[in-house]
Amino acid sequence: MEELHSALVAPQGVWWKRAGKQEKVWVTVSFVWCMILFAMMPLWHIKGGQNPSGIRATVDPTAYQRRVEQFVADYKTGTEAGVPVVSPPPGSDVYLLARMWQWYPALVLEEGKSYVLHLSSLDINHGFNLQPFNVNFQVVPGYDYGLRITPNQSGDYRIICNEFCGIGHHLMTGKILVKPALGATSSAAPAAGTALALVSSAAPAATFASSEARLAQAAPQGVVQ
Repeated sequence: MEELHSALVAPQGVWWKRAGKQEKVWVTVSFVWCMILFAMMPLWHIKGGQNPSGIRATVDPTAYQRRVEQFVADYKTGTEAGVPVVSPPPGSDVYLLARMWQWYPALVLEEGKSYVLHLSSLDINHGFNLQPFNVNFQVVPGYDYGLRITPNQSGDYRIICNEFCGIGHHLMTGKILVKPALGATSSAAPAAGTALALVSSAAPAATFASSEARLAQAAPQGVVQ
């Protein structure tokens, strides 16, 4: 009859042998490569300008929704497909709410003017993807993510949710319209390599390109009440 063993009863005989030379080499290579990958994340964040370090202030989702509704009431200029269109003044805080399955509200910004864009979700995780540029942010309920932005190219841009959020995920689109600066003419289509620039007091502005997002650190500090 075969004897059964458990974590409390050690098996009899030689059940463990020292690792051979070849196994030690592969374990060492794997460990070194893991350390390289571990170091690449902070180094790429600092040197590569890939991930903006904007605020991640906590906020109650319903409180953020009230802030957005007040923002809409203050600066609403019309509606489009049942969604309010908001034209905030330059230098103001701009609030965008993600919820199943809508980006709320539609925004009208001015080319060359700076704003602070706040992103948060009312329900579940969503993904902010600005088309036709490779601009991606995770939008999480309970957190207010703020960025200083300066639109540097007029045009009609679309916001796509790239984080699966349910049966209506494919219908979740939003809009940002950037009006040309005074005295400038509107472009027929966005030029490659231009869209929104993130501004930082610690680093110069960087533009979002269609092939890669070059981001500078930016965002005010604080918690939304």
